[in-house]
Amino acid sequence: MSFLSPHPTTVALLLADARLPGGGHAHSASLEPALRGGMPPADVPAWMVGRATTVSLVEAGTAVVTARLLADAEPRATAVDDDGAVDATDVRVDGVVRAWAARTPSPALRDASRLLGRGYLRVARTLWPDSAAVRLVVRHDAASRRRESAGHVVPHGTALPRAVVLGAICAAAGLPPADVVRLTVYDDAQTAASALLKLEPLDPLAPARWVLDACAAAEEHVLRVAACATPEDIPASGAPLTEGWAEAHALTTQRLFRA
Repeated sequence: MSFLSPHPTTVALLLADARLPGGGHAHSASLEPALRGGMPPADVPAWMVGRATTVSLVEAGTAVVTARLLADAEPRATAVDDDGAVDATDVRVDGVVRAWAARTPSPALRDASRLLGRGYLRVARTLWPDSAAVRLVVRHDAASRRRESAGHVVPHGTALPRAVVLGAICAAAGLPPADVVRLTVYDDAQTAASALLKLEPLDPLAPARWVLDACAAAEEHVLRVAACATPEDIPASGAPLTEGWAEAHALTTQRLFRA
């Protein structure tokens, strides 16, 4: 990097800051679909705890596995050829994406995550342009686009999901795995809390309390998820009702948030 590297904790604070222009403002972490699907606003605190201990852990595990993979692969991370050919590390990234997709059955949620991934990719290549881990995911994205343009089938879409790009950023910044898990859970809960203030009138401090409760509920899972080392280790804790709400929400024409 062309400047002094900040402490990993500072990077975590930056990534958790809603003011970071990563595109998160356009998403509600599935809260708007839940409310529009009939969930009473009074159930939001319990919903946030449930999400923090299921869906958020899938995202966190995906980010942890990606960070480990790219940290190990950094010396050869530039081996994606200009013609779109990919090396073994790139294939292993595809394996993480497949594992994430298998645990995220809703096409609407997968599409939303890829859009967030595009925003995070812009953040990554702007703030960590010299990181080998970031260069790999940038080139992976470019190679996927070229393969699609050439008429090849690109499984699970061309764009990387947000959790994979976040993992690359965490590898670049040297974030410890446990902090990656906490960051992912917090960001998901805070995204929902911020969206709630636009969807329902209430005291702004109320959802702040719920964010802390959600993060506290996830704490007992942090070390287990932080130990994930392969795609098979990623938690498979889904939320079928959330998936259904997301699919219905994707068909609506009047909504504040994409998902």
